[in-house]
Amino acid sequence: MITGDIRSKVDRIWDTMWSGGISNPLSVIEQLTYLLFIKRLDELHTLRERKAARTGKPIEEPIFKPDQDNLRWSRFKETAPEKMFATVRDEVFPFIKTLGRNGGEEAEGDSTYSHHMKDALFMMPTPRVLANVVDQLDSIDMSDSDTKGDLYEYMLSKIASAGQNGQFRTPRHIIKLMVEMTDPKPKDLICDPACGTAGFLIAASEYLRHHHGDAIYKTEASRRRFNEGTFHGYDFDSTMLRIGSMNMLLHGVENPDIRYKDSLAQADELEEEKYALVLANPPFAGSLDYESTAKDLLQIVKTKKTELLFLALFLRLLQTGGRAAVIVPDGVLFGSSKAHKTLRKILVENQKLDAVISMPSGVFKPYAGVSTAILLFTKTNSGGTDQVWFYDMQRDGFSLDDKRTPQPDKSDLPDILTRWQDYRAGNETEAQRKRTEPSFLVPKDEIAANDYDLSINRYKEVEYEAVEYDPPQKILARLARLEAEIAEGRKELEGLLG
Repeated sequence: MITGDIRSKVDRIWDTMWSGGISNPLSVIEQLTYLLFIKRLDELHTLRERKAARTGKPIEEPIFKPDQDNLRWSRFKETAPEKMFATVRDEVFPFIKTLGRNGGEEAEGDSTYSHHMKDALFMMPTPRVLANVVDQLDSIDMSDSDTKGDLYEYMLSKIASAGQNGQFRTPRHIIKLMVEMTDPKPKDLICDPACGTAGFLIAASEYLRHHHGDAIYKTEASRRRFNEGTFHGYDFDSTMLRIGSMNMLLHGVENPDIRYKDSLAQADELEEEKYALVLANPPFAGSLDYESTAKDLLQIVKTKKTELLFLALFLRLLQTGGRAAVIVPDGVLFGSSKAHKTLRKILVENQKLDAVISMPSGVFKPYAGVSTAILLFTKTNSGGTDQVWFYDMQRDGFSLDDKRTPQPDKSDLPDILTRWQDYRAGNETEAQRKRTEPSFLVPKDEIAANDYDLSINRYKEVEYEAVEYDPPQKILARLARLEAEIAEGRKELEGLLG
């Protein structure tokens, strides 16, 4: 979690940029992202230099050519503000816009990063503001990857608190849990149709690198597949696409398929049944016009609600046997409209609903207090739901108020993952658990009998402890004794006061 020291430094940088004239929160984070990206490029190049010095070999895939030494963060940060401003504006910025471009000119084989960056603008207003921000960013130690993630998350939280963009942020520990529960494999095509800053895709890439590194880097073809063919993300905000593709590049995925697309409005036959894994936290605050919604989605479920349309979209995108872990608002689990019931029935009867994890309402604070759940399902088109695994998450390792203070000893996440893995491995212990415990199994027939209601409170049993009270006569006698003691004490006090 981000410390108070780093938080205050980010706040000061934010204030510097606001007072310098950059008032749009999205523009602030975009400019800060560019600068963090430039800083990270220098760090990566330095690591490769050290490796080359250690091995006595030439630098592998150098980022900067010998004549571009002045473009490195560690070099220009030492120059005077006016010179630094000219260097960043006229040389460094054009340089990062062409990264991943073949031959320097825009071409068919360019990376998605260079495609999204072509419209990027350098908006730092004055040399003084740039020098001030560079100095402050330089003082933040970002050698730890968690610090980078926390820093980015904190900056994203500022967007959320400033406008209607809260859908762009999902807590990283929740993303990590969802990725670990779905256990991505190197051959999986992974998609997030509402990718925002690409948090789910980054977590999936880190999981694959950690658990399947040997397979990913075994051959040139497998490495290229990982960098170019595994990760797919869509969004209809060009700023988010730039931030997302930059974020992926910083995390070592060179050319992911991150594209501009309104997922709900465009029916794309090429995408149908293409993906093995969908990870997403789609926006669920709005409703769309029927006219602007893809007709094939409306055939699955006729509704204007984005959360239901996205679930229908996930089913269309997944190949048979493909799986999904997605966040939905609680209303999806128990909503009484025809569209809600139809979609739940499809998940239970036509597909294989694997799990419902109920999350406490504070997980998305301070941006939203809405109660949410994680749905895990497998697309079969032939049913297969035998029983559904429910888990009642009460704690996620942070306080559930607006401050979200870390409480590492109060987290259900390790238990969720362990029990889920045991259940998937065929361990019988979950089947024997009572419904008074955090996790339990509910048979499909019972869910169907309850009108496909998936809210955990419908099935959870609450144990009430009988409380025994003393008989009224005993309580009255105790009250009489207390009153006598009070009267005696008052008389004693009156005597002392004379």
